[in-house]
Amino acid sequence: MHLLALDTSTEACSAALGVCLPGEPERVLTRSAEAPRGHAELILPMVESLLAEAGLSLSSLGAIAFARGPGSFTGLRLAAAVTQGLAFGAGLPVLAVSTLRASALQALQRAPLATHVLVCNDARMGEVYVAAFARGAGGLPEPLGHEAVCPPSSVVLPAASGVWVGAGHGFRAYPQLAELQQVGLGQGEPGEAGPGFTEIFADLLPQAREVLPLARAEWAAGRILKPAEAQPVYLRDDVAKVPQA
Repeated sequence: MHLLALDTSTEACSAALGVCLPGEPERVLTRSAEAPRGHAELILPMVESLLAEAGLSLSSLGAIAFARGPGSFTGLRLAAAVTQGLAFGAGLPVLAVSTLRASALQALQRAPLATHVLVCNDARMGEVYVAAFARGAGGLPEPLGHEAVCPPSSVVLPAASGVWVGAGHGFRAYPQLAELQQVGLGQGEPGEAGPGFTEIFADLLPQAREVLPLARAEWAAGRILKPAEAQPVYLRDDVAKVPQA
């Protein structure tokens, strides 16, 4: 099926269209712009441009996918609202994809030898959004535990052996995260620090291109939503409260 994906969760605003024709490999068309604000003015023209390039109408799509968060509160609300509106108007189902998982996929694509990735995105207010993933079937990242929002000092590198990489603007905002090491995997006494990251992608921002394959996996797993069920995932419940040092 043809699939449209949207991501406005960070300063990167992007849209991607997966065009599937019988007997041909999927063709992926993308639009992306990095801007501190103005995503509301960017995203719909991106969608219109992609559909025009592919010669498709919105109603010819099979579904619309969006990056559901965590990320910018305004950006997440925008992506959910646009997805709801487009899907409802065209009578299409919706697929929701974790922003952190999309970042993990991009990191694994950049580092083909990596087996694990820790994503740390800057959550502002002295915190990061964090989640760990392992390379799974088809190269897609599979979560190790839950997504969380926490101070950088609380981030832990899971004790899972393999080749770890780090990804996300959290590493740029808090350079000390690059020094994380696994506890309990050292070669000496129990509890000794083990390996850390082989590479850090601190410039990485989630993109709609990576939302596409993850959304197809959601479809295959039957995690299909109605338009009204397209809701953001914030992680942080109290956005007005500044964490105390």
